[in-house]
Amino acid sequence: MIDFELGIVQERFADIIWANEPIASGDLVKVCEKELRWKKSTTYTVLRKLCEKGIFQNEEGIVTSIISKEKFYSAKSEQIIEESYAGSLPSFIAAFTSNRKLSAKEAEEIQKMIDRFKEGGKK
Repeated sequence: MIDFELGIVQERFADIIWANEPIASGDLVKVCEKELRWKKSTTYTVLRKLCEKGIFQNEEGIVTSIISKEKFYSAKSEQIIEESYAGSLPSFIAAFTSNRKLSAKEAEEIQKMIDRFKEGGKK
């Protein structure tokens, strides 16, 4: 089972990997040194932790994802809805929109999504 709990720094690191994969671990160290100002040991420590979570793998010095960025964030969203809103998508949407007004364009996009799902399609 994949652990979807990532801190801000781990998410930033994961985004770097997703944007550059497949990437040699040595090249990843260089990117993290430039973008995050990390030392080599920090990069390898965080990489090891994300590999243990089942998100990435480092095989023969090449880092790749086990789960895509899109699937990761989709599953993370589902987990939040399940844990925080007892699996109720309407409750989540009500909470999400309670402090902000939807634009006409956003409402239209949401309605199109609902219509597609009613028809049995995805996305």
